[in-house]
This record gives sequence, C-alpha cells and structure tokens, in this order.
Amino acid sequence: MRTVVLNVPQVSELPDIGAVLDRWQSDAGPLHLHTGDLGWYSLRGAEATAQALRVWRCQDRILAIGLLDGENLLRLSVDPDLTHDDVLARQIESDIDSSDRTASRTDTSVFEKGTAIVEARGAIRLCDLLKTRGWGNDEPWTPMSRDLSLPVEQSDIGVDVAGPDGAAAWTTIHWSAFRGVPYTADDRQRFVDRWHTMMSGPFSSRAQCLMGYDNSGLPVAVATVWSAGPNRPGLLEPLAVHRDQQGHGYGKAMAIAAARRLQQLGSSSASVCTESSNRGAVAAYSSAGYLPRPQVKDLRRGS
Repeated sequence: MRTVVLNVPQVSELPDIGAVLDRWQSDAGPLHLHTGDLGWYSLRGAEATAQALRVWRCQDRILAIGLLDGENLLRLSVDPDLTHDDVLARQIESDIDSSDRTASRTDTSVFEKGTAIVEARGAIRLCDLLKTRGWGNDEPWTPMSRDLSLPVEQSDIGVDVAGPDGAAAWTTIHWSAFRGVPYTADDRQRFVDRWHTMMSGPFSSRAQCLMGYDNSGLPVAVATVWSAGPNRPGLLEPLAVHRDQQGHGYGKAMAIAAARRLQQLGSSSASVCTESSNRGAVAAYSSAGYLPRPQVKDLRRGS
C-alpha cells in the first residue's frame, strides 16, 4: 500500500512546488489553488510562504498541496489524477481532523483546534469524507473565466506594467480599495517593501503587476496577473480600484486589460473567483467577458 506523508517544505523546494501546481491547472478542471495564489501570499516572504504550505507526498511524488491562508483556512489542490483516490483522501482527512483531536500543535499540523475551513475544489473523495465527519458548507463563491482563444478587445483606459518605480502608486491604490483607512508613511513603506519582496520572490517570473490610468494620467486601478505557462489558465489576483475612483467602469477596464495581458503571455483563459455575495464584482467581471461557472462552497468545521 502507498504511504502518504505530510510535510512542510523548505524554501528551496518552492520552485518545484510551483511547477507542479502549474501542471495541475486545466480549463477542464476546477479553479483550485493556483501558483498565483502562492505568489500573492509571497508578499510575506519566501520563508513565511514555505511555512504556510502543507505538501502530501508518496516518496518523491507530490500528491496534494495546501496553503494555510490564515490560521483557519486551508486552500488545497490535489493531483487531477487523484481526485477520487481513497488512500490520499483518508490521509489528508486524518491530518486535517487530527488537529481537533490533539492537545498541541506540531510543526506539520494543519489547523489549531476549533473552527476550520477547507477549500478543496475538485478533491471529490476528500470532500465526501469531511462531510461524513460533520463538516458543513461555507459561503458560496463564483469562479469566473474568459476564454483567451478568442480575441480580447483593447481596454478603455491606458494600462502599463508597473515596475519598481511604480510600487508606491500601485500599493496606494490597493490599500485604498481594500483597507479604506488612512495610509500612513509606515504603512506605505511596509507595503512597498512587501511588494518588492513578492516581485523578487520564487514566483515572480509568473507575475505582471498592471496599473490603469484615467484620461488625465492619474493612476486609478491595479491588478496582478499570474501565468501558469502556455495553454494553461492564468489567474487574476488581485484587482483593485481606488476608493475615490469607483463607479466609473475602471474595474471592468482592468479585468479586460488583465485578460489581454494573460493572452499575450500564452494563457488559455483568464480566471478569477469572487464571493457570490459580492454582486458588484460578479457584475464587473461579467461585463468584461468573464463567464460564471457553477458556484462552489468551501467546507467548514465548527461555527
């Protein structure tokens, strides 16, 4: 019988893990954990990213990859050939639920005790096992994608690739959109430093940070696109419009620009996933040519 082992990778293993995730991306499969998700997480640095990863292996073969995106959320992708594999699913289920049965956390623990959420799109056997153990559905998400085998129109606004000199403007827009609180000098320096960390990190070769401008040349919106290689789905993560510039169609324009950029990088599609309750985001992506796929729900343990 195969022995499946869970471990926490070293920083030196991150490029290989990224390459495996790249190979697992497919338009025929679910929108599961993408290399771009690891790339965006790498704002925190390569060491923190490695420590947040959980990798299930059989000897030298990687079978599943999970990212602890916070203390109680595991974002998981499994080898597409093993979505119904019982041995792998039972080992992952045991490793996940063992954290609720032990008194202390170990170096390879997945969760602390208590509430936990698993995003495991496509891991069919694992999801069945977790449900039998009492895990319930969490809030719904809407995966969306745009087919890049078809022409992508020019965006209505000027867009370029942000280099190191654009880091301050890029992070200011992102902060305004998602934080909505004063952006202090200390905040700016920390975020700019993290942006540079991401863009020089182990997944940076897959990334392009885009910045969009209004007719006067003012930066108003940003996005980052992540390629998984030619003929594979690319990821849009994140997209943000400055809080003072929302409501002018800049989100739609940036979503189109992101798709166009991924097409130029050879991606087969541009993908994004948004909370179904965020109707504004769903509408903006739909207006930019992204088609919604069936809703998906994570699994939750506890209240």
